[in-house]
Amino acid sequence: MSDLLYSEVEDDLRAALRGLLADRCPPSAVLARIESDTPYDLGLWRTLAQELGLAGLLVPEKAGGQGASAREVAVVLEELGAAVAPVPFLGSAVLATTALLGAGTDAADEVVGRLAAGEAVGALAVPLPTAPGAAFPEGVRADENGTLTGRVTSVADASAADVLVVPAVGPQGPGLYEVAAGAAGVRIAVAVSLDLTRPIADIDLDGVAARLLAGPETAAPALDRALLTGAGLLASEQLGMAQWCLDETVRYLGERHQFGRVVGSFQALKHRLADLWLEVVSARAAARNAADALATGAEDAGIAVAVAQAYCAPVAVRAAEEAIQLHGGIGMTWEHPAHLYLKRAKADEIALGTPGRHRAALAGLAGLAGLAGLPAGS
Repeated sequence: MSDLLYSEVEDDLRAALRGLLADRCPPSAVLARIESDTPYDLGLWRTLAQELGLAGLLVPEKAGGQGASAREVAVVLEELGAAVAPVPFLGSAVLATTALLGAGTDAADEVVGRLAAGEAVGALAVPLPTAPGAAFPEGVRADENGTLTGRVTSVADASAADVLVVPAVGPQGPGLYEVAAGAAGVRIAVAVSLDLTRPIADIDLDGVAARLLAGPETAAPALDRALLTGAGLLASEQLGMAQWCLDETVRYLGERHQFGRVVGSFQALKHRLADLWLEVVSARAAARNAADALATGAEDAGIAVAVAQAYCAPVAVRAAEEAIQLHGGIGMTWEHPAHLYLKRAKADEIALGTPGRHRAALAGLAGLAGLAGLPAGS
């Protein structure tokens, strides 16, 4: 049976990362950054990627990475979620890296080495709402020379990327291609996003020179594995946000006085916080199970990921909503960071598949054929 408790290594990793984020990424700094023209904190990202080696956690040591697993990455995403850190970890260290690792070619390994070393930022050029098991994207076409033309919308972390990993359909079938973000014919336009801490962008490719990384045999499985890994680990980010919202609300209610009493002493509020605590504890179990299933290559990883996303996404939204409401007037202001968590939680709720989409997938995976065909929102 899997041990879902945090290991000593995972606890040490959390402590190091939490201390760094407390110093470099307090809520005031995040609020100031999203109001500027540079929403990403690339200085912080270089520290995470190069000094702490977090960009290469999923990459084997022989390929220049840390040789860790999805469990350690999950811990990182919990802490990044708790800080709503504006860094391209999900897009580069998870989605793009996992797709490249599945490609299994020398060209893909070379790109992985650059991403793992923090020499470049990667982005997987698929719409952020794309769920595991979706059909291979056909928005980009490759000609016989490997030149790409097409459009991809709502790509996470594309505006910070140096390297785009682009799924495209060519004469031989599906493929994954490397495109330099600054190459001729590439246009990356930042789109309006609810979540200002993780910008999305639309990518237009017009006769862009590209390098083939994976052919028809491996491109689709590599892409689907990346989406499955991303969805499973996104649950840990959602857990981190929910835990921060709960902790911050409990702290605030323990300090705020009204009618001569500590607000947190009112029984009705205690009940609401107790209910939220139970949901967060359950979310932790689901997220840890998904991370462990991905780390061990379990046969039921698809089920674990579907359960985690179906449960953790709504919990993160509810925790953020409760934080805003229970903070009263200050919670409704721009100066308080609670709105950052609600926006990230709402954006994450549709990222890599909605809860309804994952419930439908779970029905199919569990053999409940009569439920698998229900609408995604059912």
